[in-house]
Amino acid sequence: MIDIEDLGLTAPDGPDVPEGDRGWQPLPPQARTLFMLAGGLGAAVPAVITLAAGGAVLWHRPALLAAVAAGWLLFGLFSVWLGHKKYRYTHWLLDDDGFALRRGRLWRSETRVPGSRVQHLDISRGPLERRFGLATLVIHTAGTKQSAVTVPGLDADDAERLRDHLAQRVEHDDDDA
Repeated sequence: MIDIEDLGLTAPDGPDVPEGDRGWQPLPPQARTLFMLAGGLGAAVPAVITLAAGGAVLWHRPALLAAVAAGWLLFGLFSVWLGHKKYRYTHWLLDDDGFALRRGRLWRSETRVPGSRVQHLDISRGPLERRFGLATLVIHTAGTKQSAVTVPGLDADDAERLRDHLAQRVEHDDDDA
């Protein structure tokens, strides 16, 4: 098993972590804010457009306009809550076999990328990610279906360390071939 502390990454394992979940790393706390903000903004844009257009039509029916606004507010709060859940149930694992990403609670998906399948690695950082010190690691794999695993919300330094570590493994595998 790879000791992620040797890579300079934090390991939150402890007595409160279930045995089957040992080694699985959560996203950093600032990712929660980013995911919740993205959920809220995703709901706010169509809400503003709808309320602006609907406000002109429903101006003379304030009760209906208030109901539409309340609906959008509830949808926005729901979207923020979903962003929090997305953060809470996203974990990654780096081990001797490669990299794994686990998402979701009710519909859990786990994607495993064996080290031998990694083709190349990218890091992307949008404006909000840069503001929160985060990055998205993209692991491109061999194949055509779902040939890239995207890990949003990683600490920017951790994403670079993971990229460098996985790239070294790819280069090492290429040297052995």
